[in-house]
Amino acid sequence: MPSYRFLIDEVEKGPSGSHIAAFFDMDRTLIYGFSAQDLMIEQVTSGELSIGEVVNQASHGIQFARGKIDFAEMVNSTAKHLRGQVDSRNYEFGRRVFEKRVASRIYPESRLLIDAHLKKGHVVVIVSAATPYQVEPVANDLGVHSFLCTHLEVQNGICTGKVVEPACYGEGKSIAVRNFIADRNIDLAESYFYSDGDEDLPLLEIVGNPRPLNPNKKLTSVAKSRDWHITRFEGRGRTSAKDVARTGLAYLSAAPAAAAALSAYSINGSARQARNIFQGLWGELSSASIGLELDVKGREHLWSHRPAVFMANHQSAVDAIAVLKLVQSDFTAIAKKEVRSQPVIGQMSEAMGTIFVDRSDNKAAREALQPAVTALKSGTSIIIFPEGTRSPTNKLSKFKKGGFHLAMQAGVPIVPIVLHNTTDAMPKSAFIARPATVHVTVLPPVETVDWEIKDLNENIDMVRKQFLKELDQDAVETSKDVIRLAQSGNKPTTPVEDQGSKPKKSKG
Repeated sequence: MPSYRFLIDEVEKGPSGSHIAAFFDMDRTLIYGFSAQDLMIEQVTSGELSIGEVVNQASHGIQFARGKIDFAEMVNSTAKHLRGQVDSRNYEFGRRVFEKRVASRIYPESRLLIDAHLKKGHVVVIVSAATPYQVEPVANDLGVHSFLCTHLEVQNGICTGKVVEPACYGEGKSIAVRNFIADRNIDLAESYFYSDGDEDLPLLEIVGNPRPLNPNKKLTSVAKSRDWHITRFEGRGRTSAKDVARTGLAYLSAAPAAAAALSAYSINGSARQARNIFQGLWGELSSASIGLELDVKGREHLWSHRPAVFMANHQSAVDAIAVLKLVQSDFTAIAKKEVRSQPVIGQMSEAMGTIFVDRSDNKAAREALQPAVTALKSGTSIIIFPEGTRSPTNKLSKFKKGGFHLAMQAGVPIVPIVLHNTTDAMPKSAFIARPATVHVTVLPPVETVDWEIKDLNENIDMVRKQFLKELDQDAVETSKDVIRLAQSGNKPTTPVEDQGSKPKKSKG
């Protein structure tokens, strides 16, 4: 069975151009599991669904699975509780569910595959049976600007709870795609569709490149009979015993690092040298334990100006390990006070001389930062995550001012460290790390000696824009991420043969 690398290589070696589309199913294709379950769990825990409504949803789900009702009927029944809701509120609820439950389950491989298509100039579209409340935040996070999905009727901004037919399920997906390409120069014979379910065969059969991805049993059987390439992603979902052991070993590796540091301290009495030994050794041991490899661009900027304030974006719990491995020596870090109480991490942070800040008390926070200014002036660099906490998605959050004040007061440069994909190793809310190659860009130092307080916000914005540009998120924040495509107009006006979109031959 080909690995995910086959899919990316195929795209990279194939033709470019906007006449080619890449259509993606969402649940179990782009994300691990089903977003509808996350939506229901959040509705139950927030008190929006009663026990009776939960039983009703489960009953209709079972009836649908047994073929007793169709998809639209099931959605009409399960969406009754949305009747009378302001529709903008439904979108906001969907975004909250995404950040809390879904974002961490996006397959890292799907990000790579979508990026490969975008770089080739292909039109990328998510085609999902889910509602826009579930699909929009996923599309937004992945940088996909168009999606087709099952819409609910909205009148004067109020959701009626009724499905706009045809629902984007089964044959409805192929109808939606045919309508989508009707006024676009897209050739289905050159296009791709990635899906996990046999219910998507109507769309798989009309594209030139059908690509079963994490396929269910029925689709696997069909794919084998038709010689379609089958691929399964492994970057999310159940963790292996090996991954659990690797993560445990990463924590335990602090012990030999600490032993080496204490041994050095007992010999020469240098706390600074002991700290450097601990930081450098634990960074190497912990990253090796979890299989974390760094692909670094701009490594020379890590050493050209010291001391400095090293600023990194914050996506994952392994960010600390990555930055530790990069900066290596003669530094301390700044962290929120809650880190001090975390088992193991808190003790290791204290051992490295971390400065803890109470973010709820601005005055106390400023006073707590004074030792950091002193450290910088004495030659010790500072590591800080300017977002203040891990981002729920890969999108860059707003920067806090503390690290910038430090650099100004000490007269040292800021060195931006851009971590591109640490969530591949360990997304937010995960407890177990997976092996991953993390791409890192260290940008040139930003001098602060001429900065003035009155220009601080402007300078913070300038540094943040450097991160956004490197993360390819600069355009996302200034344009609409997603085109909301209503399903009511998805009936093709002309036969698909007349649109020049029927493939001549499937490229299995």
